[in-house]
Amino acid sequence: GVRSPFSSFAFQSNPSRIKSRSMHAMSNLVDTLELNNQSNANGTIGVNGCTKKAVPKSYSVSADGSVSVLTPLQMGRHELYENIPFTAVFGMQKKERNLSRAFASYAADLDIIEADQKAVATTQQHLSHQDLEKRHSQAELIMMDQLELDNVMVTTPLIFAILVATMSQFLVGYNTGVMNAPENVVLTPHSTGIWGLAVAAFAVGGPFGANIAGNLADTRGRRGALLINTWLFLLGGLIQTLAIDMFSIIIARFIIGFASGFSSVLVPIYLGELAPPTLRGMLGTLTQFALVLGILVSDLLAFPLASPLKWRILFSVTAIVAIIQLFCAPWLLETPRWLLNRDTNSRKARYIIKQLRGFRTYEEVETEVGHFVSAIQAQTMKQHQNQNANNAPPTNHNNSNQKKQTDNNSNSNNNTTTIMELFQDKSVRLLVISCLVLQMSQQLCGINAVFYYSTSFFEGVIDNPLDGTTIVGGVNVLATYVALLLMDVVGRRTLILWSSGGMFVCCIFIVLSLLKYFPNIVALIAVNLYVSFFEIGLGPIPWLIVAEMFDAKYVATAMSASCQLNWACNFIVGITFPYMNNCLGPYSFVPFATVLLFAFIFAAIWLPETQGTTPEELQAELIRKNSTTVYHNLNIHESADSSLAINMEWRHAMEQLKKEEEEAMQSGNYNYGFQPIERGSIPSNRSNTPPTSDWQSVVSGVKQ
Repeated sequence: GVRSPFSSFAFQSNPSRIKSRSMHAMSNLVDTLELNNQSNANGTIGVNGCTKKAVPKSYSVSADGSVSVLTPLQMGRHELYENIPFTAVFGMQKKERNLSRAFASYAADLDIIEADQKAVATTQQHLSHQDLEKRHSQAELIMMDQLELDNVMVTTPLIFAILVATMSQFLVGYNTGVMNAPENVVLTPHSTGIWGLAVAAFAVGGPFGANIAGNLADTRGRRGALLINTWLFLLGGLIQTLAIDMFSIIIARFIIGFASGFSSVLVPIYLGELAPPTLRGMLGTLTQFALVLGILVSDLLAFPLASPLKWRILFSVTAIVAIIQLFCAPWLLETPRWLLNRDTNSRKARYIIKQLRGFRTYEEVETEVGHFVSAIQAQTMKQHQNQNANNAPPTNHNNSNQKKQTDNNSNSNNNTTTIMELFQDKSVRLLVISCLVLQMSQQLCGINAVFYYSTSFFEGVIDNPLDGTTIVGGVNVLATYVALLLMDVVGRRTLILWSSGGMFVCCIFIVLSLLKYFPNIVALIAVNLYVSFFEIGLGPIPWLIVAEMFDAKYVATAMSASCQLNWACNFIVGITFPYMNNCLGPYSFVPFATVLLFAFIFAAIWLPETQGTTPEELQAELIRKNSTTVYHNLNIHESADSSLAINMEWRHAMEQLKKEEEEAMQSGNYNYGFQPIERGSIPSNRSNTPPTSDWQSVVSGVKQ
């Protein structure tokens, strides 16, 4: 057996300590990998007409005597499930890649140790340093390729569920920008104040929706909460479309804002619990793109619809998209994590996992269920540890890096810590202040003044203000993609400095252009650069940095305080900018420039740098975590060779499954995951009776 690299001791397994619950796992220790159930008497197996030598199954024995029979790939996916939070967050791809790289290197270390031990046993000589380096490099690349397979192998049910869920984020973006163009045509005449209140009502409803989303998702299920959210969008959209006065518009905007806050919390959770770990960062990016595309679509539709006769059609898009979402509700599958959290024996969860992952065998489904259950238990354990830490007397941490010992992105729901307790803890006081300053800067920099009122701002600057508004919306989409690339290579603090500094310079050029020191085209260019600089720093970083700064026990409280402050500042900008524009005229961006200057100074002097955990730190954590575990038959090369045929067969099976699903949809017989599983569809568990094989000698190394 091979112990975790650099561990202090190797656990010598004792069969008498193996618990009865592990007997089924023990019965598999001497099994060989069966492909297509074709086995020959000479120890070879058949795959698509080819023969290959049987490969012993890899397994591990932990210090409590429990046995885990997983392939190296399954071990890696297990670690990803436990360490990647069940939420889709923009900018998480770097953590996913770092963790995959860390496990690949860790598994390659185990592989070369076992290979060296085999060489000593057979040839009485160690492998050369060159051979070890070559084998390590190859094993690491093989493992990375296998872990990244989830990024390309996605099923039709998963794709449809993602598309239906992201419609909600599209509506968030659409309703952020839809009030921009029709100010002069909707229920005129009306005052500047009443229109500003209608725009800002969106930000009033947001925090209420965000607060209730978590509890409702826990009690009604993720799918049920999403449907409730869709009905709220439909209600708000209908009231806004059929509005008879500005008061009706204000009520509708409040309801839509409530639904938007609800969606901003719920959709990332739903997508994160539905998708495999290596897809969650990409889906976080998808939600952000859905939002900015919603803003762009609202700008484009304003060209034909922002008129006295057609503005109701512009507002009806919210209701129309919500109705489409309701018709597509059968594609919204409940998340396996929510089902398994309520009942680990849930048959519905297993059926949905089978649909989402495209599995064909019961063993594959149960392995995936084990990943989910283990991750849920790990998060529960962290939550209990954090609660105990909150109840313990405060300590003075001299080394802020000690905070990295817990997973900063844990989905802890502990709400016992208050914001005042955060301020009283000297070790995190600066982090709390930094977090709140960034949230205030994100909104008070004036970005939503552009998305709410850019059409009125561009009046007199360019011939058709809608042209400028649409260009800004398009640049916003492109800048979001640039931000995704930059967050992988540049530090958070550096991006904040570039973002706030660039926006400050842009504000100066906007003011000077409005004062006629530069041509009007300079103002248009400056506004677009202003939006671009926002998207690379002040847009995504304030949310991402909360999880990277705080211990898991503080994340929930810090995130809640950040959310409330962000919506409050959003409301302030929404309701005050029309007055600022009327009173200050060309100087309307001076207050925003002041905020940006303060944000730049604060980031330069006090903001700590956070770039997440490096692959080396993650690998060290894996070594510490598994220091008492002994691994057997962990041969990445042989495992990859034997699984190559399986992967090819699986790809063909996925293509056949997709074809069958398309035919079933066309015939109207498609099963969307809610039909009960027939009793005979899942085979019964194997008997726990010990096999006749001498498995004790396999574990202990002593022949009976």
